[in-house]
Amino acid sequence: MRELTDGSQVIVRAALDAGCNFFAGYPITPATSILLYMMREMPRVGGIAIQGEDEIASIGFCIGAVMAGAKAMTATSGPGISLYSENIGLAIMAEVPLVIVDCQRMGPATGGATTEAQGDIQFLRWGTSGGYPLIVLAPANLLDCYRLTRQAFNLAERFRAPVIIAADKELVTMNASVALADYAVMPVEPRPTLSPEQPFAVFDPADPARVLPLAAYGGPHLVRVMTSSHDAAGYLTKNPTKVDQLNRHLAAKIDAHCRELEFVLTDPQEGAKTLVISYGITARAVHEAVRRARHAGHRITTLTLHTLWPVPEEAIRQALHGMRRVLVPELNLGQYTREIERLACTDAGGARPEVIGIHRVDGEMIAPEEILAAGGWT
Repeated sequence: MRELTDGSQVIVRAALDAGCNFFAGYPITPATSILLYMMREMPRVGGIAIQGEDEIASIGFCIGAVMAGAKAMTATSGPGISLYSENIGLAIMAEVPLVIVDCQRMGPATGGATTEAQGDIQFLRWGTSGGYPLIVLAPANLLDCYRLTRQAFNLAERFRAPVIIAADKELVTMNASVALADYAVMPVEPRPTLSPEQPFAVFDPADPARVLPLAAYGGPHLVRVMTSSHDAAGYLTKNPTKVDQLNRHLAAKIDAHCRELEFVLTDPQEGAKTLVISYGITARAVHEAVRRARHAGHRITTLTLHTLWPVPEEAIRQALHGMRRVLVPELNLGQYTREIERLACTDAGGARPEVIGIHRVDGEMIAPEEILAAGGWT
């Protein structure tokens, strides 16, 4: 059995299947459809969906709902992510599991509300104060939207951290026929909660990478949530040792698991000296271009990134090995190309692979023909 659907509906389906029971958002193109679908579907599962008075209130509602025991998601676009920034930092500091969908559109500022772009990539990683790591996933098709949204909820709960889905305008608005049997079913990881016998603590100074269970308001513990620097018991502190312990924990709990967070799709071809790295909607054009080029006899390897942050360094390095050139198409002026350039290493022959960015910022998508031309396969 198949259904005609779009990325917004698939993301909503995945969130509900993952146990999401609270959503708050504010209308903004192209994320409004997620808000509308959530307001329609959430009452059917006994959940709550709210349109906040603005973006700042909406993400604030979600943080409060999580701390009261809910599983929450919000969705917005570039201008809204800018307004979310402070509260994303709050969620990092308070270790709040939260899923955020960024339906990217062209910026800066109002930009092009109905225009395709991938311009938020660096902002999603570095747009909050402090510079602490975030998990950012990037779907390339509707089935990815389902799989990665469910994965985002599991990761948010596991790491007690906000997880961002870097979707884009074209992905959430396009319609496609999807076989219901193709939706990737994965177990929903239950939220670890602090038992009554355990003492309240927000992190373990002796094990920075360890994530302690969440203690919800209204439970058996006196819960302290401090968004300033705090000690393991949640009390405000300026003690350098305790501040250092906190900050190292916020980084280590994700950095220590980078290899486990490397979600990529590798399509190697023996003897290939050209690698094409892509993510998001642009990966669809890459797959078509490479299909044509291979049919013409060219040897090409592809790497599709479903994790953008933390950078899947090991997978990228392995794919780069032995390559003479790397093509990186993206709908910005090279925001992720810089990460590939950083990782490009010298092989045994002493040659550094040439990294070629293919960029488009006129509101149109990169076509397979542009990738073929950049690769010299036309």
